[in-house]
Amino acid sequence: MAKRSVQAYIEEIPSWEGGAQLAGPPLSGMQWLVWSLATAGKFFEGLIVFMGGIALPLIADQFGMTTTDKGFVTAATLAGILVGALALGGLADRFGRKPVFIGEMVLLAVALIAAACSPDTNSLVAALFVMGLALGADYPTAHLVISESIPAAVRGRLVLGAFSFQALGAIVGTAIAAVLLANKPELSTWRLFYLLPVVPVLLVVWGRLFLPESSHWLVSKGNVKKAEKQLRKLLGRNDVELLDVLIIKEGNIKRSSHWGQLFQGKLQRATILASVPWFLQDISTYGIGIFTPVIIAAAFGAKANENNVAAIIHNDLLGARGTALVDVGFLVGIACAIVLADRWGRIRLQIIGFVGCAAGLIIAALGNIGGHSNLVVIVIGFMLFQFMTNLGPNAQTYLLAGEVFPTRLRGQGAGLAAAIGKVGAVLTAFLFPTLLANWGTERLLPLLAVTSLVGALITWIYRIETTGVDLETI
Repeated sequence: MAKRSVQAYIEEIPSWEGGAQLAGPPLSGMQWLVWSLATAGKFFEGLIVFMGGIALPLIADQFGMTTTDKGFVTAATLAGILVGALALGGLADRFGRKPVFIGEMVLLAVALIAAACSPDTNSLVAALFVMGLALGADYPTAHLVISESIPAAVRGRLVLGAFSFQALGAIVGTAIAAVLLANKPELSTWRLFYLLPVVPVLLVVWGRLFLPESSHWLVSKGNVKKAEKQLRKLLGRNDVELLDVLIIKEGNIKRSSHWGQLFQGKLQRATILASVPWFLQDISTYGIGIFTPVIIAAAFGAKANENNVAAIIHNDLLGARGTALVDVGFLVGIACAIVLADRWGRIRLQIIGFVGCAAGLIIAALGNIGGHSNLVVIVIGFMLFQFMTNLGPNAQTYLLAGEVFPTRLRGQGAGLAAAIGKVGAVLTAFLFPTLLANWGTERLLPLLAVTSLVGALITWIYRIETTGVDLETI
């Protein structure tokens, strides 16, 4: 059999005598295993980060936190994701996708145990930061592991399918928190929020040990023989012989992968598209996602003069139940993104989503005008926001960041984009409690709507459509 490239083997459609042929490349059992284990990082992020919004009132009362302390607690995980995506995501370009893919889950398990056992605010913040490091490393790595293992025609659907587990994690986390609080109405119940995921995380570590290394990455490093072996494992076939043409192509480019290359020539456009809209959408997505329970509880919970343990738990349960309803929009939005990403294209969906986010935020703001709160209007606004952000920018920024960079810089570029996005998330998480207290939702939500409209504009100006594009041609 003639030698071919890695992607050519992945894209191959088998045929039989008589000319019978499948409509598209079939996926092997190993390819499905790669995908299923790559969903874990997004699931755990949704579970941990969004459940943290429900845990916050309990932790704040138990540890006697100030408003600044609350800001540090909510920002710690997101700050860790920022650093993890920037510093650890790039390690996948240097040492391979698989070692980082395994190591990040080990780190997450350790951090979860440390968070559950935290004796004070400082210890908790440190544990949450380390937790974020692990989740941040998963941002680029999980995307690369999937996109470098599957056919281009279904890349968008499978990458976003994995990303959708963030929404599932958020919903499951909210439901678990509500059930735990209802059955164990104590301030210390928040510790179970972090302890319960430890066993599932360790099971994911075990599963990832059996995955192959990325053949795309191995070829980019000149290790063709090992790439052939790993590709055979991935596809479940023995007749794999790879061309060395990609090594020649890589040899014509600087072999170093320093950060400066991401801001030069055509890569500068890719870096702006991957990073700036992600930053703008994280400002609103994490602000609304984390603080929806707080906003709902503040508007409809027990009065301030009833500030005792029973009132705190009552308000927290009310916020959790309201958030569970809002998160339905989260799940429906990402489901639509999975269906439409490879049909409508990444850019169109991102622009539509940004504009829809702005509309949802304005509607939510109208539900709290003049000191009179309308729960129905607020929930409709937040549900529309969650639907549109997951149809558009929350899903498409993640997808684009792993597609617009060449193989040798893909982990580094995707990690940088995720890190810049998390700058927006950290700013929101740290400042949102203070801004919400001083400005109120009627002033804060329209400001977030403006950031969404700017995101739509930046996406259009720097647009690069990657739908159906072979990663070897990037």
